[in-house]
Amino acid sequence: MKFKDYYKILSVDKKSDIKTIKNAYRKLARKYHPDVNPNDPHAEERFKEINEAYEVLSDPEKRKKYDLLGSNWNKVHTGPGGFSGTGFPGFENINFDFQDLGDLGGFSDFFKTFFGGQRGAGAGASTWQRNTSMPPKRGRDLTYPIEITLEEAYKGVERSLQVQIQDICPHCKGEGLSGRHSCSNCQGSGRIYKQRKISVKIPPGVKDSSKVRMAGQGETGTGGGSPGDLYLEIKLAPHKFFEVKGDDLYCEMPISVTEAILGAEIQVPTINGSSVLMKIPPETQNGRNFRLSGLGMHPLKGGLPGHQYVKVKVVLPQNLSKREKEIFQELAKLRQDNPRAFL
Repeated sequence: MKFKDYYKILSVDKKSDIKTIKNAYRKLARKYHPDVNPNDPHAEERFKEINEAYEVLSDPEKRKKYDLLGSNWNKVHTGPGGFSGTGFPGFENINFDFQDLGDLGGFSDFFKTFFGGQRGAGAGASTWQRNTSMPPKRGRDLTYPIEITLEEAYKGVERSLQVQIQDICPHCKGEGLSGRHSCSNCQGSGRIYKQRKISVKIPPGVKDSSKVRMAGQGETGTGGGSPGDLYLEIKLAPHKFFEVKGDDLYCEMPISVTEAILGAEIQVPTINGSSVLMKIPPETQNGRNFRLSGLGMHPLKGGLPGHQYVKVKVVLPQNLSKREKEIFQELAKLRQDNPRAFL
């Protein structure tokens, strides 16, 4: 019986990772699918070879055992349930049990002999029993970005979202095969994309890049495994007035020259939607910072809120009248200030 080189059949290197193998399988399965080649008598045999090669190389345990024996497979003594190392130097104490491979109908004699547990020459044919049970495997966790406003982050918000997730193909139950052929519903991947509508409550105090966990809303598990979780990654939309640093808020307020010189009281907007009265003392310099205690963001895990910091920006008057210019000229004569004297 001739050795089958599964790597050559899929046109991949022995060092190829599972992603490369899967991509090669899908490409070849589509090319040689019997439904695509109804007039080619060799297409079905080629398709069977491709499925057989993928059956082995896509499974880490099968691939490991196949690579271990390789072209020396016929030097190994066959016994019930698979191969033992008798007669193969270096493998005397190794037993290979392949009875859990399931229904081998449609696979080659090489595959059945290598993996299926025939007793060798003269032995009766083994009885192949299909075992479709899969070990429980938890579904993958998913991360989905969601953009919210700063006001929503401050107060909390409820949202309804449409998210796209991968789920188990209902036709092939995640196996990727329908009988001996690649599942046409999922193109052999075992997974399909579908839209899911979810409602989520985002708590007050979330920050940019915070993650909100939704237990059990990720990908469906296989073999009865539990579903994964869905993580919503918060993205704060840029705000026209506030900048966020931790739990503190920063903003800039314009004031006039007269307000800076003489002092004033101005209304300052806050994140809660109201405004507070802030006192500007006389002779306030441009760029001075004021703190409004407790008017920042709420901490996500409780505690005291942050602060709001207000930076004043003195705005110079424009389009001065003749009289206004005269007043400033008089002031210049009175003050004789030189702010560059220290240079």
